[in-house]
Amino acid sequence: MTQDFVLIPRPRHIHPGAGVHTLQPGRLIWLDDPAWLRVGQIVRDALAAVAPDACWALTAARVAAPGLLGASLCVDPAQTPKSEGYRLTISPDHIHIVAHDAAGAFYAAMTLKQLARQFTGTGALPCLRISDWPDFPNRGVMLDISRDKVPTLATLFALMDKLAEWKVNQFQLYTEHTFAYRSHRVVWEHASPMTGEDIMALDAYCRARFIELVPNQNSFGHMARWLEHDAYKHLAEAPDGYTYPWGGRSDGPFSLAPLVSGSIELLQDLYAELLPHFASRQFNVGLDETWDLGQGRSKEVCEEIGKGRVYLRFLQSIHALVRAHGRTMQFWGDIIQQHPELIAELPRNIIALEWGYEANHPFAEDGARFAAADVPFYVCPGTSSWNSIAGRTDNALGNLWNAAENGLKHGAIGYLNTDWGDNGHFQPLPVSYLGYAYGAAVSWAAEANRDIDLPPALDLHAFYDRSGVMGRLAYDLGNAYQKPGARAPNNSPLFMMLHYPEREDVGAGITVEALKETEAYIDEVMGCIPEARMAAPDAALVADEFRVAAALLKHAGKNGVARLEAGAPTSRLPAGVRAALADELEPLIAEYRRLWLARNHLGGLVDSAARLERVLKLYRGE
Repeated sequence: MTQDFVLIPRPRHIHPGAGVHTLQPGRLIWLDDPAWLRVGQIVRDALAAVAPDACWALTAARVAAPGLLGASLCVDPAQTPKSEGYRLTISPDHIHIVAHDAAGAFYAAMTLKQLARQFTGTGALPCLRISDWPDFPNRGVMLDISRDKVPTLATLFALMDKLAEWKVNQFQLYTEHTFAYRSHRVVWEHASPMTGEDIMALDAYCRARFIELVPNQNSFGHMARWLEHDAYKHLAEAPDGYTYPWGGRSDGPFSLAPLVSGSIELLQDLYAELLPHFASRQFNVGLDETWDLGQGRSKEVCEEIGKGRVYLRFLQSIHALVRAHGRTMQFWGDIIQQHPELIAELPRNIIALEWGYEANHPFAEDGARFAAADVPFYVCPGTSSWNSIAGRTDNALGNLWNAAENGLKHGAIGYLNTDWGDNGHFQPLPVSYLGYAYGAAVSWAAEANRDIDLPPALDLHAFYDRSGVMGRLAYDLGNAYQKPGARAPNNSPLFMMLHYPEREDVGAGITVEALKETEAYIDEVMGCIPEARMAAPDAALVADEFRVAAALLKHAGKNGVARLEAGAPTSRLPAGVRAALADELEPLIAEYRRLWLARNHLGGLVDSAARLERVLKLYRGE
């Protein structure tokens, strides 16, 4: 029997043994406490996948009859001293799990479930010993539901099942305007928001899988969806627009005005309604990218005492609100990192979220600043799926590893893997599985998983594909971003061509030959998708999602070729070229809409699809 164990995450210590454990019929699985019933059921079901006719049963009574006991599960911190840790031993005559706590028992069952998946139907499991525990106590994923996808509960439940199996223990829904606050209907009425009942249902589902659902509501920057409405515009820092830090201008509001009466009262109202729906005692209030601070109503005070000081005072006021609810405040650390002299003045009982999404992000330097000031912090890399359509595989792996390595080096207490939806959330959910899986793996046991062979692991535990196609396909399609040659942070060249059809600088450094080679590469990667044999309820949907992602990438490349050859933006391409591109894009938009609604609510689709329809109108000369 093969000893090449394919697991996500790989355990930190795994020792193959001699022989196999052949599952005999009618054995018992003993639980040392009936409280472990759910974990015992997972063990029983996993073993049933290996030997469907074995029919093992659960018991909490001592088993005296020799040969009747097939497996045992107990919780004993003295034997497994690490929190969430476990030992799994499979010998020729017995399967034994001992865990530090209930979470450790659950994670042992998840490991056994993955082993069983690898040996489905064989009737036996290889003998081995596993000793395992996590590097980071807090291992999270954050999904953007504000730009623009709001997943259905069914989608979220299925995702929680995957993340729990990969030993993720925190989850957040990034929220700007997508919670149905009773007194603020105008903000969310077209967004298909999460309701309080939705949150409570998801919270319960998460807790049953040892996942903490952490509330999230951005509370300073990224408030445009609120401030664009007349009822809230008086609370905007710069109601008539602002200049971006990198140049260029936005004509609308963005951040709350920290010095205006009513801003903190609005947040107080939101928190009072949002937080009771969550069991978690943490709360992510955002506070990132306050680009317009000092350009509007706070300009004079910022010039007098400094933007950093104005920012810190508003943070302190928000912290007081959060503490009044008995929560620990999480906040994005980018702005305070711009004012390192103020880090030591941060309130106690706070968690900084050190984020960055490129492979070379300075997690080491920034983490060292928080550590030196005794500020607890998480490292927050990302899946690199947004602004890409099909992902940026190599950047994702580099970024996720960088965060794990330097987070551990500087004492980070958590790892939050972010999955954003910037500019329309074009990427389908399965594109993010690669980033979710690798982030889960290196946050659990970094060194054991640094060089994990992801494609076969994704085949087995993400796509359930026995043909060995989908893991490699997702990995390689995610590297199409490198083929055109020119690269920029936080996006891919093909995405930029589709997103900015009129910008003449988007093709800088890219050649027609490179784009044609990219198209050929995509065709080669996608050529094997008919061979995939996914054993999942959404198998056909996953295949279609990757097909449309690939088609959008190819279409972006064709648009780029036409623009480079004509030396003109999309609107000034020859009429025949535009007509051919329109004929290709129109059915893609229809398919994009269909696939969106297979996993997500309607809200946000109009905004997202409008980005593609804008290109279609340019093709048609409208």
